[in-house]
Amino acid sequence: MIGLNDYAPIVGQEVIDQLQRLAACLGPRRFVHINSTRTGGGVAEILERAVPLLEQLGLDVKWEVIQGDQEFFEITKAMHNALQGYKVDLSPAMLDHYREINRENARKFTWESDFVLVHDPQPAYLINFLRPQAKHWIWRCHIDASRPDRGVWKFLQEIVSQYEASVFSMSQFAQNLPHPQYLIRPSIDPLSEKNRDLSTVEVQEVLDRLGIERDKPIILQVSRFDSFKDPVGVIQAFRMVRRHTPCKLVLAGGEAIDDPEGPRIFAEVMEAAKNEPDIQILLLPPDAHHEVNALQRASDIIVQKSTREGFGLTVTEAMWKGKAVIGGAVGGIVLQLRDYNTGFLVHSPEGCAFRIRYLLHRPEMARRMGKMAQEFVRHHFLITRKIRDYLTLMILRENPTERIMEL
Repeated sequence: MIGLNDYAPIVGQEVIDQLQRLAACLGPRRFVHINSTRTGGGVAEILERAVPLLEQLGLDVKWEVIQGDQEFFEITKAMHNALQGYKVDLSPAMLDHYREINRENARKFTWESDFVLVHDPQPAYLINFLRPQAKHWIWRCHIDASRPDRGVWKFLQEIVSQYEASVFSMSQFAQNLPHPQYLIRPSIDPLSEKNRDLSTVEVQEVLDRLGIERDKPIILQVSRFDSFKDPVGVIQAFRMVRRHTPCKLVLAGGEAIDDPEGPRIFAEVMEAAKNEPDIQILLLPPDAHHEVNALQRASDIIVQKSTREGFGLTVTEAMWKGKAVIGGAVGGIVLQLRDYNTGFLVHSPEGCAFRIRYLLHRPEMARRMGKMAQEFVRHHFLITRKIRDYLTLMILRENPTERIMEL
């Protein structure tokens, strides 16, 4: 089992000492996370790593997952799309079904807690049934909610307003709510199977198993097959690059239980890549962390050409591995990539193609940018910083009137 002290060589012993002081200040507390899936997607990956570390710091932590039928997840996916700006119409019957699934889940939760952190819209309505079971209720939004559909947001706003506080990834995502709002950036775990160091032999073994040759530079995008990740746009950019520069494209991703649109988008990607021998599409299981790690380390350039993005942990992962990254200039990606420094931001398939060619012809610049990107992640986007933010948030909510606290 990985312990807190295992992170000291990466982040410094002073960071570990700070976490222990914060935990001592908070004292023993019961902390419940609730989200919509235990596998697939960035939220599940974050919780899988954060929960054991919080327990090591003395908290009693539970991770609950809301269950639902196909209709429920179609409704909540529509909510997700609406928060990211799509026009969505949810009928009264759909909203009633959303409430009913939350009611059914509430009957299964018998715990009592000091803090409950509810992730995204799927389980948000639970507060209406479980409020007496916890002292502090906090809603965590991982989505780019900067320009939501007003009708859907009005419905969610009435629910979220019942919470004591909200957490967003960027100030641009914050909304008009009657309670304090906090900013906590997502993070990656450098010691997880997806991010730990791999030997050259381990990387090559994965490439051999997946049938990927390194005879040409590899362009990679790793993400769920989701329209907001714009995999078809990546294929368009690749075709522009390949007219002048030999390379191959790998699109690797999986499906999430709470995303019913995945199969349709995957079919669109397969159609767009048809008859392209230098494009390889990989549909990976949710636990293919070792494979993703190897693919990222083997690639020459990594792309995340999202058109909407709550944060973009695949960008963070690639930066941590010292790779040159090209990302869509949206959401949390703009917090990570700085042109000519830690990566490049783009706005179109044409811009993406231009930057891919630029870096393919300047490998030394790509290596230099990758080194700067890795250090940027070390200081801003590792899991120890996220644990610090969780502990600080709980201390602040337990002591709302204190102006100065000494640790």
